[in-house]
Amino acid sequence: MISSARLADVFVEVADTLVDEFDLVDFLHTVAVDAAEVTGAAAVGVMLADHGGLHPMASSNEDARLLELFQVQHAEGPCLDCYSSGEEVADVEIASSTARWPAFAPRAVELGFATTHCFPLRLRDQVIGAMNVFRVQNSFLGEDERRVARALADLATIGLMQERGLRRAEELTEQLQFALNSRIVIEQAKGAVARTVDVDVDEAFNILRRYARHHQVKLTDLAREVLNDKQAMRALTADG
Repeated sequence: MISSARLADVFVEVADTLVDEFDLVDFLHTVAVDAAEVTGAAAVGVMLADHGGLHPMASSNEDARLLELFQVQHAEGPCLDCYSSGEEVADVEIASSTARWPAFAPRAVELGFATTHCFPLRLRDQVIGAMNVFRVQNSFLGEDERRVARALADLATIGLMQERGLRRAEELTEQLQFALNSRIVIEQAKGAVARTVDVDVDEAFNILRRYARHHQVKLTDLAREVLNDKQAMRALTADG
């Protein structure tokens, strides 16, 4: 568990993103990275739901993103169980879960993960997604780690529900669809930057994120510029 001083910094960092016109994708990425740090996890992924099911939205690294995609593609895994039940999927030893998740469990083990704990993104009776915490060591989260991870999941949920003064379910669906479309553009930009600079996709995302924050532009807007304007790509890679 991290120090209390660092823990306070984490919540300040996440809360600071909850401002007018905040960047939703960057906000969820911050939640994922900070959740990994406070729990000592190897990877954290965040998935959001619309009327068509769950979709990967943010991850602390590429392995987490791949596992979230794998869950959706094979319609099984802790995030799907967590979302459908609205309850935590807790203390799961992945290698022993092949009967429960015959496709997901072997893939997660192959990537080096040993345990998982999944938290619902839930406000009262409304569940809008799930946050998956993966560890490489064969140990479960302690109670303090769970409490902090729940708090981050709750903060993410509140941020999503309050964005643009959401009040009705159809408005939430529209917001999530916009976020999902933004994620697609950002994934495409990550790939383009990775090829141009010859780095992995995690570092490509860091380059995009640093540039967006430094120049005070939204990640999605920057990603579109990078994909459609060669000068924007040159400016980004020169700055990065």
